[in-house]
Amino acid sequence: MRNSVSILGVPFSKLTLEETTLYLAEQIRKERSGLFHLITANPEITLASQSDELLQEIIRSADLVVPDGIGIVLAAKRKGEPIPERVTGYDLLLRLLEKGNERGWSFYFLGTDEQTSRQAAEKISWTYPEVKLAGRHHGFFSPEEEPGIIAEIQRSKPDVLILAMGAPYSDKWLHRHRQELSGVKLVFGVGGSLDVISGKVKPAPAMWKKLNLEWAHRLLFAPVAKGQKSRWRRQAALPKFVYRTIIRK
Repeated sequence: MRNSVSILGVPFSKLTLEETTLYLAEQIRKERSGLFHLITANPEITLASQSDELLQEIIRSADLVVPDGIGIVLAAKRKGEPIPERVTGYDLLLRLLEKGNERGWSFYFLGTDEQTSRQAAEKISWTYPEVKLAGRHHGFFSPEEEPGIIAEIQRSKPDVLILAMGAPYSDKWLHRHRQELSGVKLVFGVGGSLDVISGKVKPAPAMWKKLNLEWAHRLLFAPVAKGQKSRWRRQAALPKFVYRTIIRK
Protein backbone atom coordinates (compact mmCIF):
# COMPACT_ATOMS: atom_id res chain seq x y z
CA MET A 1 0.00 0.00 0.00
CA ARG A 2 1.38 3.42 -0.95
CA ASN A 3 0.28 5.25 2.20
CA SER A 4 2.54 3.29 4.54
CA VAL A 5 5.75 3.52 6.54
CA SER A 6 8.35 0.77 6.89
CA ILE A 7 9.31 -0.18 10.45
CA LEU A 8 12.02 -2.87 10.54
CA GLY A 9 10.90 -3.87 7.06
CA VAL A 10 7.19 -4.15 7.94
CA PRO A 11 4.98 -1.81 5.84
CA PHE A 12 2.52 -0.25 8.28
CA SER A 13 -0.58 1.51 7.00
CA LYS A 14 -0.99 5.20 7.86
CA LEU A 15 -4.80 4.99 7.71
CA THR A 16 -6.82 5.89 10.78
CA LEU A 17 -9.22 3.40 12.36
CA GLU A 18 -12.16 4.98 10.53
CA GLU A 19 -10.31 5.08 7.21
CA THR A 20 -9.25 1.46 7.64
CA THR A 21 -12.84 0.42 8.37
CA LEU A 22 -14.12 2.13 5.23
CA TYR A 23 -11.30 0.67 3.15
CA LEU A 24 -12.08 -2.87 4.35
CA ALA A 25 -15.79 -2.34 3.78
CA GLU A 26 -14.96 -1.53 0.17
CA GLN A 27 -12.92 -4.74 -0.15
CA ILE A 28 -15.88 -6.74 1.16
CA ARG A 29 -18.28 -5.01 -1.22
CA LYS A 30 -16.37 -5.52 -4.45
CA GLU A 31 -15.69 -8.79 -6.20
CA ARG A 32 -12.21 -10.19 -5.60
CA SER A 33 -10.38 -13.18 -7.04
CA GLY A 34 -9.12 -14.15 -3.60
CA LEU A 35 -9.39 -13.24 0.06
CA PHE A 36 -8.10 -9.99 1.57
CA HIS A 37 -5.57 -10.70 4.33
CA LEU A 38 -5.16 -8.05 7.03
CA ILE A 39 -2.44 -8.33 9.67
CA THR A 40 -2.62 -6.46 12.97
CA ALA A 41 1.05 -6.24 13.96
CA ASN A 42 2.45 -5.05 17.27
CA PRO A 43 6.11 -4.52 18.30
CA GLU A 44 6.44 -8.17 19.37
CA ILE A 45 5.35 -9.49 15.96
CA THR A 46 7.46 -6.89 14.15
CA LEU A 47 10.56 -7.94 16.08
CA ALA A 48 9.78 -11.66 15.63
CA SER A 49 9.65 -11.17 11.87
CA GLN A 50 13.33 -10.21 11.87
CA SER A 51 14.38 -13.81 12.56
CA ASP A 52 11.38 -15.70 11.16
CA GLU A 53 11.59 -16.08 7.38
CA LEU A 54 8.11 -17.57 7.08
CA LEU A 55 6.61 -14.66 9.01
CA GLN A 56 8.49 -12.24 6.74
CA GLU A 57 6.98 -13.97 3.70
CA ILE A 58 3.49 -13.82 5.20
CA ILE A 59 3.83 -10.10 5.96
CA ARG A 60 5.09 -9.39 2.44
CA SER A 61 2.10 -11.23 0.94
CA ALA A 62 -0.49 -9.56 3.21
CA ASP A 63 -2.85 -7.02 1.68
CA LEU A 64 -2.66 -4.60 4.61
CA VAL A 65 -0.69 -4.34 7.87
CA VAL A 66 -2.07 -2.05 10.58
CA PRO A 67 -0.25 -0.70 13.68
CA ASP A 68 -1.61 -2.59 16.67
CA GLY A 69 0.57 -0.97 19.33
CA ILE A 70 1.71 2.42 20.59
CA GLY A 71 5.33 1.32 20.01
CA ILE A 72 4.70 1.25 16.26
CA VAL A 73 3.22 4.77 16.36
CA LEU A 74 6.23 6.08 18.31
CA ALA A 75 8.69 4.38 15.96
CA ALA A 76 6.99 5.95 12.92
CA LYS A 77 7.13 9.38 14.58
CA ARG A 78 10.82 8.88 15.35
CA LYS A 79 11.37 8.07 11.69
CA GLY A 80 9.66 11.28 10.59
CA GLU A 81 6.76 9.47 8.91
CA PRO A 82 4.04 9.67 11.56
CA ILE A 83 1.11 7.30 11.87
CA PRO A 84 -2.03 9.09 13.13
CA GLU A 85 -3.16 6.42 15.60
CA ARG A 86 -3.15 2.77 16.58
CA VAL A 87 -5.52 0.45 14.77
CA THR A 88 -6.04 -2.49 17.11
CA GLY A 89 -7.62 -5.79 16.18
CA TYR A 90 -10.24 -5.37 18.91
CA ASP A 91 -11.32 -1.90 17.80
CA LEU A 92 -11.35 -2.94 14.17
CA LEU A 93 -13.48 -5.99 14.95
CA LEU A 94 -16.06 -3.85 16.74
CA ARG A 95 -16.18 -1.34 13.87
CA LEU A 96 -16.66 -4.10 11.31
CA LEU A 97 -19.39 -5.71 13.40
CA GLU A 98 -21.15 -2.33 13.41
CA LYS A 99 -20.82 -2.08 9.63
CA GLY A 100 -21.83 -5.70 9.26
CA ASN A 101 -24.95 -5.04 11.30
CA GLU A 102 -25.88 -2.26 8.87
CA ARG A 103 -25.12 -4.29 5.75
CA GLY A 104 -25.95 -7.87 6.74
CA TRP A 105 -22.41 -9.25 6.52
CA SER A 106 -21.64 -12.81 7.60
CA PHE A 107 -18.87 -13.67 10.07
CA TYR A 108 -17.15 -16.94 10.97
CA PHE A 109 -15.20 -17.08 14.26
CA LEU A 110 -12.33 -19.53 14.66
CA GLY A 111 -10.31 -19.70 17.84
CA THR A 112 -10.19 -19.40 21.65
CA ASP A 113 -11.75 -22.11 23.87
CA GLU A 114 -15.22 -23.57 23.33
CA GLN A 115 -16.95 -21.78 26.19
CA THR A 116 -15.49 -18.39 25.26
CA SER A 117 -16.31 -18.96 21.58
CA ARG A 118 -19.93 -19.79 22.38
CA GLN A 119 -20.39 -16.89 24.78
CA ALA A 120 -18.78 -14.41 22.37
CA ALA A 121 -21.03 -15.60 19.52
CA GLU A 122 -24.10 -15.23 21.73
CA LYS A 123 -23.07 -11.72 22.77
CA ILE A 124 -22.40 -10.71 19.16
CA SER A 125 -25.76 -12.10 17.98
CA TRP A 126 -27.54 -10.14 20.71
CA THR A 127 -25.61 -6.87 20.17
CA TYR A 128 -25.54 -7.02 16.35
CA PRO A 129 -28.76 -8.85 15.39
CA GLU A 130 -28.38 -8.21 11.64
CA VAL A 131 -24.92 -9.82 11.54
CA LYS A 132 -25.14 -13.33 10.12
CA LEU A 133 -23.23 -15.96 12.09
CA ALA A 134 -21.81 -18.16 9.34
CA GLY A 135 -20.29 -20.46 11.95
CA ARG A 136 -17.78 -20.79 14.72
CA HIS A 137 -15.29 -23.30 16.10
CA HIS A 138 -12.90 -23.28 19.02
CA GLY A 139 -9.18 -23.13 18.35
CA PHE A 140 -8.11 -26.33 20.11
CA PHE A 141 -8.85 -28.68 17.23
CA SER A 142 -6.78 -31.71 16.24
CA PRO A 143 -5.11 -32.24 12.85
CA GLU A 144 -7.85 -34.78 12.11
CA GLU A 145 -10.58 -32.18 12.74
CA GLU A 146 -8.97 -29.46 10.64
CA PRO A 147 -10.21 -30.60 7.18
CA GLY A 148 -13.81 -30.58 8.45
CA ILE A 149 -13.43 -27.04 9.81
CA ILE A 150 -11.97 -25.81 6.52
CA ALA A 151 -14.81 -27.51 4.62
CA GLU A 152 -17.36 -25.80 6.87
CA ILE A 153 -15.79 -22.39 6.18
CA GLN A 154 -15.75 -23.16 2.45
CA ARG A 155 -19.46 -24.02 2.51
CA SER A 156 -20.49 -20.95 4.53
CA LYS A 157 -18.34 -18.49 2.51
CA PRO A 158 -18.32 -15.78 5.21
CA ASP A 159 -17.69 -12.17 4.32
CA VAL A 160 -15.31 -11.99 7.29
CA LEU A 161 -13.28 -14.78 8.88
CA ILE A 162 -12.03 -13.87 12.36
CA LEU A 163 -9.05 -15.81 13.71
CA ALA A 164 -8.52 -15.84 17.49
CA MET A 165 -5.68 -18.34 17.80
CA GLY A 166 -2.95 -15.90 18.78
CA ALA A 167 -0.26 -14.22 16.70
CA PRO A 168 1.60 -15.17 14.67
CA TYR A 169 -0.04 -18.62 14.70
CA SER A 170 -3.31 -17.30 13.21
CA ASP A 171 -1.50 -15.74 10.25
CA LYS A 172 0.65 -18.84 9.71
CA TRP A 173 -2.46 -21.03 9.79
CA LEU A 174 -4.10 -18.82 7.19
CA HIS A 175 -0.95 -18.90 5.05
CA ARG A 176 -1.15 -22.71 4.91
CA HIS A 177 -4.81 -22.72 3.90
CA ARG A 178 -5.17 -19.49 1.93
CA GLN A 179 -5.96 -21.19 -1.37
CA GLU A 180 -8.61 -23.39 0.23
CA LEU A 181 -10.33 -20.33 1.74
CA SER A 182 -10.57 -18.27 -1.44
CA GLY A 183 -14.35 -17.93 -0.98
CA VAL A 184 -13.81 -15.77 2.11
CA LYS A 185 -13.62 -12.01 1.48
CA LEU A 186 -11.66 -10.70 4.50
CA VAL A 187 -9.53 -12.47 7.11
CA PHE A 188 -7.65 -11.14 10.11
CA GLY A 189 -6.49 -12.15 13.57
CA VAL A 190 -7.87 -10.50 16.69
CA GLY A 191 -5.73 -11.95 19.49
CA GLY A 192 -7.76 -12.14 22.69
CA SER A 193 -10.64 -9.95 21.49
CA LEU A 194 -13.23 -12.72 21.82
CA ASP A 195 -12.20 -13.11 25.47
CA VAL A 196 -13.18 -9.47 26.02
CA ILE A 197 -16.41 -9.68 24.02
CA SER A 198 -17.49 -12.83 25.89
CA GLY A 199 -16.88 -11.18 29.27
CA LYS A 200 -14.08 -13.58 30.20
CA VAL A 201 -11.64 -10.65 30.31
CA LYS A 202 -12.61 -7.12 31.29
CA PRO A 203 -11.68 -4.43 28.76
CA ALA A 204 -9.05 -1.91 29.78
CA PRO A 205 -10.57 1.11 31.57
CA ALA A 206 -10.86 4.33 29.56
CA MET A 207 -7.95 5.97 31.41
CA TRP A 208 -5.61 3.10 30.56
CA LYS A 209 -6.64 3.42 26.91
CA LYS A 210 -6.16 7.19 26.95
CA LEU A 211 -2.62 6.71 28.26
CA ASN A 212 -1.94 3.95 25.69
CA LEU A 213 -1.43 1.45 28.52
CA GLU A 214 -3.80 -1.30 27.37
CA TRP A 215 -0.77 -3.59 26.98
CA ALA A 216 0.02 -3.08 30.68
CA HIS A 217 -3.58 -3.85 31.64
CA ARG A 218 -3.43 -7.13 29.66
CA LEU A 219 -0.06 -7.93 31.20
CA LEU A 220 -1.41 -7.54 34.72
CA PHE A 221 -4.96 -8.88 34.42
CA ALA A 222 -5.58 -10.98 31.31
CA PRO A 223 -5.20 -14.78 31.55
CA VAL A 224 -2.81 -16.58 29.23
CA ALA A 225 -4.15 -19.33 27.00
CA LYS A 226 -2.77 -22.83 27.38
CA GLY A 227 0.30 -23.33 25.20
CA GLN A 228 1.13 -19.63 24.91
CA LYS A 229 4.16 -17.92 26.37
CA SER A 230 3.60 -15.92 29.53
CA ARG A 231 2.85 -12.28 28.90
CA TRP A 232 5.90 -11.25 30.94
CA ARG A 233 8.18 -13.29 28.65
CA ARG A 234 6.51 -11.84 25.56
CA GLN A 235 6.87 -8.26 26.83
CA ALA A 236 10.63 -8.83 27.12
CA ALA A 237 10.75 -8.11 23.37
CA LEU A 238 9.59 -4.52 23.90
CA PRO A 239 12.90 -3.06 25.14
CA LYS A 240 14.64 -4.57 22.09
CA PHE A 241 12.05 -3.02 19.79
CA VAL A 242 12.38 0.39 21.45
CA TYR A 243 16.16 0.28 21.14
CA ARG A 244 16.15 -0.76 17.48
CA THR A 245 13.46 1.64 16.28
CA ILE A 246 13.46 4.64 18.62
CA ILE A 247 16.76 4.96 20.49
CA ARG A 248 19.29 3.68 17.98
CA LYS A 249 19.86 5.95 14.97
